[in-house]
Amino acid sequence: MKVEVQPGVRDTAAQLGAGVPYALKVLAGQLADDPDMGRPSKLPGVLTVTIDGEMFEDCPDLSVGYIREPDRIEIRFLSPAPSTELPTSAQDQSRKQGQPADPVADAVTVREVADAWHRITGWLKHHAPDSYAALRAGAGPAAVAALEEELGTRIPVELHVLWTLTAGDDGANGWGCLPGNRVLMTLDAVAAVYRLKMESQAHQNTLNAGRPEDDWLTVWKETWIPVVALGPGDSTSGLYLDAATGCLGRWSRYNEAPGDELDTLVTYLEEAADMLEAPALAARDKPGLIDGVLVWLSSIDPAREDRWQPLTG
Repeated sequence: MKVEVQPGVRDTAAQLGAGVPYALKVLAGQLADDPDMGRPSKLPGVLTVTIDGEMFEDCPDLSVGYIREPDRIEIRFLSPAPSTELPTSAQDQSRKQGQPADPVADAVTVREVADAWHRITGWLKHHAPDSYAALRAGAGPAAVAALEEELGTRIPVELHVLWTLTAGDDGANGWGCLPGNRVLMTLDAVAAVYRLKMESQAHQNTLNAGRPEDDWLTVWKETWIPVVALGPGDSTSGLYLDAATGCLGRWSRYNEAPGDELDTLVTYLEEAADMLEAPALAARDKPGLIDGVLVWLSSIDPAREDRWQPLTG
């Protein structure tokens, strides 16, 4: 049985750990001998199988999705397997939020985030290599676990897998790769903004004690995790992911009432990928290039607008 691995999967394997490409090679050999070793997923035609990271050096537990045809197997996605054992603080937070673990749903979310991000990075690598080069390597599981411990709140699986693929965007010529030229925040920036916002809420709580209940102000909640910032080094505004609801929301330095985006992280990334791949259909923003760097139309400096080249396709 012939086993094929999509190029994006190989790129992901290289980012997840030095031992992951070898673990993937071993699995490919096993699938060639036993094509039906996986179990059905919620995705039509997709089987999933896990790799025990303890069997390989520098390799986390992995979730692998593949399709089986009569004469071939194609490995479609690879990502860290959702952890079944969270740190104690995260377990407590999860219970508070009333969100019991659902391994099957988590596996689907992992696949969706990985697929959307591969579409974005694949486009960048081909069309805007400087923007692609500005993306940081993925964070290891220990780094994400340390951030979770520092925040004291559960990091949702979709955000966990995204950070293991890319742990931030340093921007190219000052522009991030996400709509509005926003950037995926680094883990250090996430922690810094979270601390600042929690301190701001603590101040509001003091003021709220002297206000009628109807006038209480909420500028931040424990379950809000900063994800996307206005630009490289500019965290005056951005998007957070609410671990309790799975929805994105907006924040800014002025602490005005937060606004819901009504997107999940998955739909946000999928729409960004859609706009890059079919710019003529883009609704929220328009992608283009300046000197080979991805630049979104909505936040271009007017002085540079004449250099902006819209994408076609």
